[in-house]
Amino acid sequence: MQQQPRRTFQGHLDKFIMDNLQPDENFLKQARRAIDTIGDFLRHNCFRDSTPPPPRVLKVVKGGSLGKGTALKAGSDADIVVFLTTFKKYKDQEENRKLIIEEIRKRLVECQEKKQFEVHITQSEQENPRVLSFKLRSKTIEDYVEFDLLPAFDALGQITAGYRPSPQVYIDLFNNCSHGGAFSTCFTELQRNFIIERPPKLKSLIRLVKHWYKQYKGQLQNGESLPPKYALELLTVYAWEQGSQEPDFVMAKGFCTVLWLIQKHENLCVYWTKNYDFENETLRSHLEGQLRKPRPIILDPADPTMIVGLGSRWDLVAEEAAWCSAQECCKHPDGFLVQPWVVPVRERCTK
Repeated sequence: MQQQPRRTFQGHLDKFIMDNLQPDENFLKQARRAIDTIGDFLRHNCFRDSTPPPPRVLKVVKGGSLGKGTALKAGSDADIVVFLTTFKKYKDQEENRKLIIEEIRKRLVECQEKKQFEVHITQSEQENPRVLSFKLRSKTIEDYVEFDLLPAFDALGQITAGYRPSPQVYIDLFNNCSHGGAFSTCFTELQRNFIIERPPKLKSLIRLVKHWYKQYKGQLQNGESLPPKYALELLTVYAWEQGSQEPDFVMAKGFCTVLWLIQKHENLCVYWTKNYDFENETLRSHLEGQLRKPRPIILDPADPTMIVGLGSRWDLVAEEAAWCSAQECCKHPDGFLVQPWVVPVRERCTK
C-alpha cells in the first residue's frame, strides 16, 4: 500500500502525454497519405514539363517532428526535403532554390485547378526563400495537412545502416557555408535518424518538453528571439544520455532535468561525435573554433556549422524553467521536489 502513491506519481505524466500529446492513429494515417501524395507529385508530375534537362528527384525525405516520431497531437507540420539533380554542389542550392520553389508552386496550383487536390500556399516575403509552405487535402485526406517543402543538394548520397559521412563532406561544407546552418537541410536524414532511433519513452519526454515550451512561447510578446524547438529536443536527448540511458525511466525526473539544464544555460556545452569527430585536422580546427564560442553551445549532431539556438534569449526560457521546477509536476506527493538526474554541463568545452 505504501508504494501506491509512488506508482501514481511516476505515471501521471505518462498518462498526460498519452491522453493529450500523443497523436492518434487517424492523424498519422492522414499525414502518411498526404506525404505520399506530395512524394508522388514531386517524383512524377512536378518537373516533367520543365526546360530540358528537367530536374530529377533523387529522393524525398520526411523530416520534422513527423519524420522523427515526436509529433504532437495538434500543431505538427510535415517537413519534406526534396533532393534534386539540379543541385550539383552546395552553392547551387543557394543560387537556384528560388527557381525550383517557384516551379513547384506553379505545379501545385495547376494540380488544384485540375481538382487533383486542394492546396493553400503561404506567400513568402523573402527574396530568396528556402522553403515553400502550404496546406493540402484531397478526397482521401479529410483534414488539411501543413507542409514545409525544402529543396536541397544531395551531399550525402545513399544512406544505409551505420552510415557515417566522409570528412570531405564537411570540409566542402565549411568551404561553402556563409553562416551556420546555411545548408542544414542537406543533413535532414542524419538529424532525423539521430532522434528516431531513440527509445519510445524518450520521444514522449521530447513531446512533453515541446508542449511545455509551446505553452510558454504563447505567453511572450512578439519580437523575442527564443531558441528553436530543435534546441530543446537535443537538450532532452543529452539529459537522457548523460543522466539515465534507460529505456524506461521516471518521466518527472527527465522533465525536471531538462528544466535544470535550461537554467544552467550559461555553462552549457553540448556536442556529439556520432557523425563527425576530432580525428581529421580540418574538422578538428573547425570544431575547436565552434566550442570556443559563447555559451550555451548545442552543436547540431549532423551539421557542425550550426550552433542551435545561437544568440537566442535563453535567459527568458531559464526564468520560466525555474518557475516550472517549483510546480506540482516537479514534486513528489509528499511535497518534496523531484531531484534531476546528475548531468554534467561541461563547463570546460574540450574534446
